[in-house]
Amino acid sequence: MHPIMPLSRLYAGFLDLLYPRRCPVCSEIVMPKGNLICPDCMEKLAFVRRPVCKCCGKEIISPEAEYCFDCTRHPHSFDSGMALINYNDTASRSMALIKYHGRREYLDFYSEAMFRRFGPAIRRLSPDCIIPVPVHKSRLKKRGFNQAQELGIRLSAKTGISMRTEFLKRTKKTLPQKELDAGARLKNLEQAFVCGRLPSGIRTVLLVDDIYTTGSTMEACSRALKNAGAERIIPAVICIGSGR
Repeated sequence: MHPIMPLSRLYAGFLDLLYPRRCPVCSEIVMPKGNLICPDCMEKLAFVRRPVCKCCGKEIISPEAEYCFDCTRHPHSFDSGMALINYNDTASRSMALIKYHGRREYLDFYSEAMFRRFGPAIRRLSPDCIIPVPVHKSRLKKRGFNQAQELGIRLSAKTGISMRTEFLKRTKKTLPQKELDAGARLKNLEQAFVCGRLPSGIRTVLLVDDIYTTGSTMEACSRALKNAGAERIIPAVICIGSGR
């Protein structure tokens, strides 16, 4: 006699029949079932390899170097950055599907991959909370969700670290960052983020976002958080731009 299948497994199987999981890279139904990504598509993602910059987490060429060229030229308000994959054409298409086509379920794979890779480092650094990079309310209304917050929800569930969204806010609608160079990006974001005074128990923050290119968004958020009482900001992103 077969044991009775748990209701949760029956429900999951029913949902899989109705809405089969699709791959975050090729968007086809994932096979074999139970995976979060097609095995072949996993090979198309350029996972960040060591050595990495001690500040932003970007790949660097020399194992003797501690920081990438950008972080050497422009010291940041954050450190101990973690980045999962390099931002190439494959990653760009996947991120666009999440942000502009509502494929937030693709974050199930990316959050799981981040947890597997960075879980030990996150435990060692012991952040007091997770804070997602916020989006402006007009963009949130248009998109329907904040991809950084969706990522934070999943990482919070996996790590047991609480996510807090009530402190850091985006109050200024800015020009699209991709249209600006590095200097103009940070200027574009000046005073775009505000942060209410942090409780005394929040001193180390895991700041999560989907993409890090020049670091201007992460820097603007970090400055706001430090002005509000944070002592250490740890960036954690899915994708990071090239440039060593």
